[in-house]
Amino acid sequence: MTWMILGLVLFLGVHSVRIVADDWRTQTRARIGEMPWKGLYSLVSIAGFVLMVWGFGQARLQPEVLWTPPVAMRHIAALLVLISFVLLAATYVPGNAIKARLHHPMILAVKVWALAHLLANGRLAGVVLFAAFLVWAILDFRSSRQRDRAAGTTYPAGNTVGTVLTIVVGVAAWAAFAFWGHQALIGMAPMARGG
Repeated sequence: MTWMILGLVLFLGVHSVRIVADDWRTQTRARIGEMPWKGLYSLVSIAGFVLMVWGFGQARLQPEVLWTPPVAMRHIAALLVLISFVLLAATYVPGNAIKARLHHPMILAVKVWALAHLLANGRLAGVVLFAAFLVWAILDFRSSRQRDRAAGTTYPAGNTVGTVLTIVVGVAAWAAFAFWGHQALIGMAPMARGG
């Protein structure tokens, strides 16, 4: 689990610079240039992501079970992940009322996704992984809203077409991932009976 934790530190650490040191980030970007900053940011993010995924995979080989969540938690988690997919779609589909209202739907998607997986997971590696993402998302959402208020940022109003399209895209992506993608990429079938 050491590699997973190192990956989390790198991945979430680089994604936390605006939370803990926004002024330093702005000054460093101005000093070294936007492209070198993005390149360094991307390299650290990718390295952290690879270590996190590999470390989590290694930890799953010898799981330490803290508790066994009741079956009902799987159903609650499935609903929450559906909501997170709709929030993720709201990040990209133009003209939707969800983004107009919530402003940072991608961060909220991570928050809801992490909570869902915490509820349905009783293994130590999973608890560490999803709790880290949940704490990061809570702090990042708060920081993003504070920056919006300080800058007087406004978001354009959404419309019905954009909102309906967001929901359709989110539900379709969730269904594809829940019934096929999760098994193919993660090796677990969350919608399998008794699985």
